[in-house]
Amino acid sequence: MNQKSLQFKSLTVLLLLVTVAFIWILLPFYGAVFWAVILGIVFAPMQRRLQQRFGWQRNLTSLCTLSVCVVIAILPVIVISVLLVQEGATLYDNIESGKLDIGAYLAQFKHSLPPYFQHLLDRFGMGELNALREKIVKAAMQGSQVLATQAFSFGQGTFDFVVSFFIMLYLLFFFLRDGAELARKVRTAVPLEEHHKRRLQLKFNRVVRATVKGNLLVAITQGALGGAIFWFLDIPSALLWAVLMAFLSLLPAVGAGIVWAPVAVYFLLSGMIWQGVVLGLFGVFVIGLVDNVLRPVLVGKDTRMPDYMILISTLGGMAVFGLNGFVIGPLIAALFMSSWALFVETRPKVQLP
Repeated sequence: MNQKSLQFKSLTVLLLLVTVAFIWILLPFYGAVFWAVILGIVFAPMQRRLQQRFGWQRNLTSLCTLSVCVVIAILPVIVISVLLVQEGATLYDNIESGKLDIGAYLAQFKHSLPPYFQHLLDRFGMGELNALREKIVKAAMQGSQVLATQAFSFGQGTFDFVVSFFIMLYLLFFFLRDGAELARKVRTAVPLEEHHKRRLQLKFNRVVRATVKGNLLVAITQGALGGAIFWFLDIPSALLWAVLMAFLSLLPAVGAGIVWAPVAVYFLLSGMIWQGVVLGLFGVFVIGLVDNVLRPVLVGKDTRMPDYMILISTLGGMAVFGLNGFVIGPLIAALFMSSWALFVETRPKVQLP
């Protein structure tokens, strides 16, 4: 082993050690760093357009882009989160006090069914209203209690939240200003051919923008429309249902219909015909068509993965990384598919005898 080879191996070991140590010290604020990178990728085109159009310095264009990002992407999330916690606390109090009687709704729903379906429910063990009511009340109280307790835990972790928030804004400013240079340095360090590195970087940027700009905007639109029709029909906790519909809209083959469709059926079977018809038509022709109209425009066909891959990677990502997983999961899946595609293309061809 010559001296240069030994030095290179020693440098590689040192590089791995300091990289692991650096990641370790960033773990307490990984969410802030992650979202600074994601928002930097999403809003980088705006920063470049401002610089090209007005000829401003990078500091000024980055500051303007950061301000736009705060107003249209960050503040609405904070406001909705606070309102959601308040609504969760109210829902928990209403269930606990008996003001919201879930058992009465179940009884009314069962008695409105035709005798055949009532018999079918009894046959499958779902006709016992008391046991079913207890399960539903327990699940509803657990879910609303989680939201209600977030107010207390948020108060305890206010300092950590404020620190993480300002770290994210601070890093986002520099990612907007120096993001292109940082990307070039990272690409230079990757031991692949230039066109392969460029391909992976383009895939990374496209998936991030498709997930955040496309899927998230579609989910927000469907959730907002669902919440609006629920509010119009005077359905309790409309904001809570809107957030749930927005969340389910991120998942292919599930969608917001799993929320509004049972409510529409309940209205029809309970004799509230016009409410059921309005909700059903609105769900099919307004909420349901948002995905088919907006997603191709915002996401694009060339950035889409198979629906089953999006579903599995989104659920798996959220199970491992929490809320951040709805971006991390599809991103890892996309890089996994692209890396294997590059491997298949570049591996030596085996000559059969």
